[in-house]
Amino acid sequence: MNNQSAAVKSYNFSLKDRNLLTWLDYSQEEVKELLSLAKWLKKNPTSDILKGKTLGMIFEKSSTRTRVSFEAGMLQLGGHAIYLNSRDIQIGRGESIADTAKVLSSYIDAIMIRTFEHEKIQELSEHASVPVINGLCDMYHPCQALADVLTIFELKGMVKGLKVVYIGDGNNVAHSFMILCAMMGMEVVVSCPKGYEPNEEVVKKSKAIADKYGGSVVVEHDPVQAVKGADIVYTDVWASMGQEEEAKERMKVFMPYQVNDELLQYASKKVKFLHCLPAHREEEVTASVIDGPDSVVFQQAENRLHVQKAILQSVLV
Repeated sequence: MNNQSAAVKSYNFSLKDRNLLTWLDYSQEEVKELLSLAKWLKKNPTSDILKGKTLGMIFEKSSTRTRVSFEAGMLQLGGHAIYLNSRDIQIGRGESIADTAKVLSSYIDAIMIRTFEHEKIQELSEHASVPVINGLCDMYHPCQALADVLTIFELKGMVKGLKVVYIGDGNNVAHSFMILCAMMGMEVVVSCPKGYEPNEEVVKKSKAIADKYGGSVVVEHDPVQAVKGADIVYTDVWASMGQEEEAKERMKVFMPYQVNDELLQYASKKVKFLHCLPAHREEEVTASVIDGPDSVVFQQAENRLHVQKAILQSVLV
Protein backbone atom coordinates (compact mmCIF):
# COMPACT_ATOMS: atom_id res chain seq x y z
CA MET A 1 0.00 0.00 0.00
CA ASN A 2 1.49 3.37 -0.98
CA ASN A 3 1.47 6.47 1.23
CA GLN A 4 -1.47 8.08 -0.55
CA SER A 5 -3.79 5.08 -0.23
CA ALA A 6 -2.69 4.61 3.39
CA ALA A 7 -3.70 8.18 4.19
CA VAL A 8 -7.08 7.79 2.51
CA LYS A 9 -7.69 4.41 4.14
CA SER A 10 -6.72 5.64 7.62
CA TYR A 11 -8.83 8.81 7.44
CA ASN A 12 -11.90 8.59 5.27
CA PHE A 13 -12.78 12.20 6.04
CA SER A 14 -13.29 15.00 3.56
CA LEU A 15 -14.37 18.61 3.53
CA LYS A 16 -14.10 18.62 -0.26
CA ASP A 17 -14.53 22.12 -1.71
CA ARG A 18 -15.33 23.65 1.70
CA ASN A 19 -13.99 27.08 2.71
CA LEU A 20 -12.30 27.74 6.05
CA LEU A 21 -13.09 31.32 6.96
CA THR A 22 -13.98 30.88 10.64
CA TRP A 23 -14.70 27.96 12.99
CA LEU A 24 -18.24 29.31 13.39
CA ASP A 25 -18.98 27.50 10.11
CA TYR A 26 -17.84 24.11 11.48
CA SER A 27 -19.16 21.50 13.91
CA GLN A 28 -17.35 19.93 16.85
CA GLU A 29 -17.32 16.59 15.00
CA GLU A 30 -15.61 18.14 11.97
CA VAL A 31 -13.01 19.88 14.13
CA LYS A 32 -12.26 16.66 16.00
CA GLU A 33 -11.79 14.88 12.67
CA LEU A 34 -9.34 17.58 11.57
CA LEU A 35 -7.43 17.25 14.84
CA SER A 36 -7.27 13.47 14.44
CA LEU A 37 -6.00 13.84 10.90
CA ALA A 38 -3.40 16.39 12.05
CA LYS A 39 -2.15 13.94 14.70
CA TRP A 40 -1.91 11.20 12.06
CA LEU A 41 -0.06 13.47 9.63
CA LYS A 42 2.39 14.47 12.34
CA LYS A 43 3.41 10.81 12.56
CA ASN A 44 3.10 10.20 8.81
CA PRO A 45 4.34 13.48 7.34
CA THR A 46 4.84 12.72 3.66
CA SER A 47 2.66 11.33 0.87
CA ASP A 48 1.64 12.13 -2.69
CA ILE A 49 -2.04 12.63 -1.81
CA LEU A 50 -2.00 16.20 -3.19
CA LYS A 51 0.06 15.33 -6.27
CA GLY A 52 -0.87 17.70 -9.07
CA LYS A 53 -2.62 20.13 -6.69
CA THR A 54 -1.59 23.77 -6.41
CA LEU A 55 -2.23 26.23 -3.59
CA GLY A 56 -2.14 29.96 -4.29
CA MET A 57 -1.06 32.00 -1.25
CA ILE A 58 -2.05 35.68 -1.25
CA PHE A 59 -0.16 37.76 1.32
CA GLU A 60 -1.27 41.29 2.15
CA LYS A 61 0.24 40.79 5.61
CA SER A 62 3.71 39.31 5.90
CA SER A 63 4.34 36.14 7.88
CA THR A 64 6.97 33.59 8.86
CA ARG A 65 4.91 30.70 10.19
CA THR A 66 1.96 30.99 7.80
CA ARG A 67 4.00 31.12 4.62
CA VAL A 68 6.58 28.46 5.48
CA SER A 69 4.10 26.01 7.04
CA PHE A 70 1.64 26.16 4.14
CA GLU A 71 4.39 25.96 1.53
CA ALA A 72 6.18 23.09 3.30
CA GLY A 73 2.86 21.36 3.95
CA MET A 74 1.90 21.34 0.27
CA LEU A 75 5.35 20.04 -0.66
CA GLN A 76 5.23 17.23 1.93
CA LEU A 77 1.83 16.11 0.59
CA GLY A 78 3.07 16.06 -3.00
CA GLY A 79 1.56 19.36 -4.11
CA HIS A 80 2.90 22.81 -4.89
CA ALA A 81 2.38 26.31 -3.44
CA ILE A 82 2.69 29.64 -5.22
CA TYR A 83 3.53 32.76 -3.19
CA LEU A 84 1.44 35.73 -4.35
CA ASN A 85 2.52 39.00 -2.79
CA SER A 86 -0.30 41.54 -3.15
CA ARG A 87 2.18 44.06 -4.60
CA ASP A 88 3.06 41.66 -7.40
CA ILE A 89 -0.45 40.66 -8.55
CA GLN A 90 -3.22 42.76 -10.02
CA ILE A 91 -5.33 42.77 -6.83
CA GLY A 92 -2.73 45.21 -5.51
CA ARG A 93 -3.24 47.45 -8.56
CA GLY A 94 -6.98 47.75 -8.37
CA GLU A 95 -8.31 44.57 -9.97
CA SER A 96 -11.53 43.57 -8.26
CA ILE A 97 -11.57 40.76 -5.73
CA ALA A 98 -14.25 39.02 -7.79
CA ASP A 99 -12.15 39.05 -10.95
CA THR A 100 -9.09 37.85 -9.05
CA ALA A 101 -11.09 35.00 -7.49
CA LYS A 102 -12.44 33.84 -10.85
CA VAL A 103 -9.07 33.97 -12.60
CA LEU A 104 -7.18 32.18 -9.82
CA SER A 105 -9.88 29.50 -9.65
CA SER A 106 -9.11 28.58 -13.25
CA TYR A 107 -5.41 28.09 -12.48
CA ILE A 108 -5.14 26.58 -9.00
CA ASP A 109 -6.95 24.19 -6.66
CA ALA A 110 -7.20 26.29 -3.47
CA ILE A 111 -6.49 29.81 -2.24
CA MET A 112 -5.01 30.82 1.10
CA ILE A 113 -5.17 34.53 1.90
CA ARG A 114 -3.65 36.52 4.74
CA THR A 115 -5.15 39.98 4.80
CA PHE A 116 -6.80 42.74 6.84
CA GLU A 117 -10.59 42.89 6.42
CA HIS A 118 -12.61 39.70 6.94
CA GLU A 119 -15.05 41.01 4.35
CA LYS A 120 -12.34 40.71 1.70
CA ILE A 121 -11.97 36.99 2.43
CA GLN A 122 -15.74 36.56 2.35
CA GLU A 123 -15.94 38.26 -1.04
CA LEU A 124 -13.07 36.17 -2.37
CA SER A 125 -14.82 32.97 -1.27
CA GLU A 126 -18.12 34.06 -2.82
CA HIS A 127 -16.55 34.40 -6.27
CA ALA A 128 -13.98 31.60 -6.15
CA SER A 129 -14.90 28.13 -7.35
CA VAL A 130 -12.07 26.56 -5.30
CA PRO A 131 -11.69 26.37 -1.49
CA VAL A 132 -10.58 29.56 0.26
CA ILE A 133 -8.61 29.32 3.52
CA ASN A 134 -8.31 32.21 5.96
CA GLY A 135 -4.60 32.46 6.78
CA LEU A 136 -5.37 35.44 9.05
CA CYS A 137 -7.54 38.54 8.96
CA ASP A 138 -8.33 41.27 11.47
CA MET A 139 -11.28 39.29 12.85
CA TYR A 140 -10.13 35.65 12.87
CA HIS A 141 -7.04 33.42 12.81
CA PRO A 142 -8.56 29.91 12.47
CA CYS A 143 -5.42 27.98 11.51
CA GLN A 144 -3.59 29.28 14.59
CA ALA A 145 -6.46 28.26 16.86
CA LEU A 146 -6.49 24.70 15.50
CA ALA A 147 -2.76 24.44 16.21
CA ASP A 148 -3.40 25.80 19.72
CA VAL A 149 -6.01 23.17 20.47
CA LEU A 150 -3.87 20.37 19.02
CA THR A 151 -1.07 21.49 21.34
CA ILE A 152 -3.39 21.48 24.35
CA PHE A 153 -4.54 17.95 23.45
CA GLU A 154 -0.91 16.81 23.30
CA LEU A 155 -0.08 18.42 26.64
CA LYS A 156 -3.12 17.40 28.65
CA GLY A 157 -4.45 14.30 26.94
CA MET A 158 -7.97 15.75 27.08
CA VAL A 159 -9.48 19.20 26.85
CA LYS A 160 -13.06 19.20 28.13
CA GLY A 161 -13.23 21.04 31.44
CA LEU A 162 -9.76 22.58 31.21
CA LYS A 163 -9.43 26.24 32.16
CA VAL A 164 -7.73 28.19 29.38
CA VAL A 165 -6.96 31.89 29.79
CA TYR A 166 -6.13 34.34 27.05
CA ILE A 167 -4.58 37.58 28.35
CA GLY A 168 -4.18 40.78 26.35
CA ASP A 169 -5.89 42.34 23.35
CA GLY A 170 -9.28 40.96 22.32
CA ASN A 171 -8.04 40.46 18.77
CA ASN A 172 -8.28 37.93 15.95
CA VAL A 173 -6.23 35.34 17.85
CA ALA A 174 -8.46 35.75 20.92
CA HIS A 175 -11.60 35.36 18.78
CA SER A 176 -10.62 32.09 17.10
CA PHE A 177 -9.12 30.65 20.28
CA MET A 178 -12.29 31.49 22.19
CA ILE A 179 -14.58 29.93 19.57
CA LEU A 180 -12.63 26.70 19.20
CA CYS A 181 -11.95 26.15 22.90
CA ALA A 182 -15.64 26.75 23.65
CA MET A 183 -16.48 24.14 21.00
CA MET A 184 -14.19 21.66 22.76
CA GLY A 185 -16.00 22.18 26.09
CA MET A 186 -13.28 24.17 27.82
CA GLU A 187 -13.65 26.90 30.43
CA VAL A 188 -12.47 29.96 28.49
CA VAL A 189 -11.49 33.26 30.12
CA VAL A 190 -10.40 36.29 28.10
CA SER A 191 -8.73 38.95 30.25
CA CYS A 192 -8.20 42.38 28.73
CA PRO A 193 -8.31 46.07 29.62
CA LYS A 194 -11.61 47.91 29.34
CA GLY A 195 -12.05 49.15 25.80
CA TYR A 196 -10.01 46.30 24.34
CA GLU A 197 -12.51 43.47 24.79
CA PRO A 198 -13.15 40.92 22.03
CA ASN A 199 -15.95 41.60 19.55
CA GLU A 200 -19.33 41.42 21.32
CA GLU A 201 -20.95 39.31 18.60
CA VAL A 202 -18.09 36.81 18.66
CA VAL A 203 -18.36 36.58 22.46
CA LYS A 204 -22.11 36.00 22.17
CA LYS A 205 -21.69 33.24 19.59
CA SER A 206 -18.86 31.66 21.59
CA LYS A 207 -21.02 31.55 24.71
CA ALA A 208 -23.78 29.82 22.75
CA ILE A 209 -21.28 27.26 21.47
CA ALA A 210 -19.92 26.72 25.00
CA ASP A 211 -23.44 26.15 26.33
CA LYS A 212 -24.00 23.50 23.66
CA TYR A 213 -20.79 21.60 24.44
CA GLY A 214 -20.52 21.99 28.20
CA GLY A 215 -17.95 24.76 28.35
CA SER A 216 -18.05 28.42 29.35
CA VAL A 217 -16.83 31.81 28.11
CA VAL A 218 -16.08 34.74 30.41
CA VAL A 219 -14.54 38.17 29.78
CA GLU A 220 -12.62 39.22 32.92
CA HIS A 221 -10.78 42.54 33.32
CA ASP A 222 -8.71 41.47 36.34
CA PRO A 223 -5.78 39.33 35.11
CA VAL A 224 -5.08 37.88 38.55
CA GLN A 225 -8.67 36.72 38.92
CA ALA A 226 -8.58 35.39 35.38
CA VAL A 227 -5.56 33.13 35.77
CA LYS A 228 -6.55 31.53 39.08
CA GLY A 229 -6.31 27.77 38.59
CA ALA A 230 -5.57 28.13 34.88
CA ASP A 231 -4.29 25.06 33.02
CA ILE A 232 -3.24 27.13 29.99
CA VAL A 233 -2.22 30.79 29.82
CA TYR A 234 -1.98 32.36 26.37
CA THR A 235 -0.98 35.82 25.18
CA ASP A 236 -0.22 37.71 21.97
CA VAL A 237 1.47 40.98 21.04
CA TRP A 238 -0.26 44.14 22.22
CA ALA A 239 -0.11 45.93 18.87
CA SER A 240 -0.87 43.83 15.80
CA MET A 241 -0.05 44.68 12.19
CA GLY A 242 -1.75 47.92 11.26
CA GLN A 243 -1.74 49.17 14.88
CA GLU A 244 1.86 50.40 14.98
CA GLU A 245 0.79 53.99 15.62
CA GLU A 246 -1.01 52.84 18.78
CA ALA A 247 1.99 50.93 20.13
CA LYS A 248 3.11 53.47 22.75
CA GLU A 249 -0.38 53.99 24.12
CA ARG A 250 -1.07 50.26 24.14
CA MET A 251 2.16 49.65 26.05
CA LYS A 252 0.84 51.78 28.92
CA VAL A 253 -2.63 50.25 28.88
CA PHE A 254 -1.52 46.60 28.65
CA MET A 255 1.48 46.53 31.00
CA PRO A 256 -0.68 45.31 33.93
CA TYR A 257 -1.58 42.35 31.68
CA GLN A 258 2.00 41.20 31.13
CA VAL A 259 2.41 37.44 31.60
CA ASN A 260 5.23 37.09 34.12
CA ASP A 261 6.29 34.75 36.92
CA GLU A 262 4.33 36.70 39.51
CA LEU A 263 1.07 36.37 37.56
CA LEU A 264 1.59 32.66 36.87
CA GLN A 265 1.86 31.97 40.60
CA TYR A 266 -1.95 32.18 40.64
CA ALA A 267 -2.33 29.56 37.91
CA SER A 268 -2.25 25.77 38.24
CA LYS A 269 1.10 24.30 39.27
CA LYS A 270 1.06 22.43 35.94
CA VAL A 271 0.22 25.50 33.86
CA LYS A 272 1.55 25.70 30.31
CA PHE A 273 2.24 28.90 28.42
CA LEU A 274 1.20 29.54 24.81
CA HIS A 275 2.03 32.37 22.42
CA CYS A 276 1.26 32.46 18.69
CA LEU A 277 4.55 34.30 17.92
CA PRO A 278 6.29 36.53 17.06
CA ALA A 279 6.79 37.59 20.68
CA HIS A 280 8.11 40.81 22.20
CA ARG A 281 10.00 39.75 25.30
CA GLU A 282 9.54 42.02 28.33
CA GLU A 283 6.36 43.44 26.81
CA GLU A 284 3.41 41.03 26.71
CA VAL A 285 5.54 38.27 28.27
CA THR A 286 8.81 38.13 30.16
CA ALA A 287 11.76 36.13 28.90
CA SER A 288 11.66 34.04 32.08
CA VAL A 289 8.20 32.77 31.09
CA ILE A 290 8.46 32.33 27.33
CA ASP A 291 11.92 30.76 27.60
CA GLY A 292 11.09 28.87 30.78
CA PRO A 293 10.15 25.22 31.40
CA ASP A 294 6.38 25.82 31.22
CA SER A 295 6.53 27.37 27.75
CA VAL A 296 5.47 25.24 24.77
CA VAL A 297 5.50 27.96 22.13
CA PHE A 298 7.74 26.08 19.69
CA GLN A 299 5.68 22.89 19.92
CA GLN A 300 2.68 25.13 19.26
CA ALA A 301 4.41 26.76 16.28
CA GLU A 302 5.35 23.39 14.78
CA ASN A 303 1.74 22.28 15.02
CA ARG A 304 0.78 24.99 12.53
CA LEU A 305 2.34 22.75 9.87
CA HIS A 306 0.40 19.64 10.87
CA VAL A 307 -3.05 21.25 11.21
CA GLN A 308 -2.69 23.11 7.93
CA LYS A 309 -1.77 19.88 6.17
CA ALA A 310 -4.92 18.35 7.65
CA ILE A 311 -6.99 21.30 6.38
CA LEU A 312 -5.41 21.15 2.92
CA GLN A 313 -5.92 17.40 2.59
CA SER A 314 -9.51 17.65 3.80
CA VAL A 315 -10.63 20.41 1.44
CA LEU A 316 -8.78 19.05 -1.60
CA VAL A 317 -9.32 15.26 -1.41
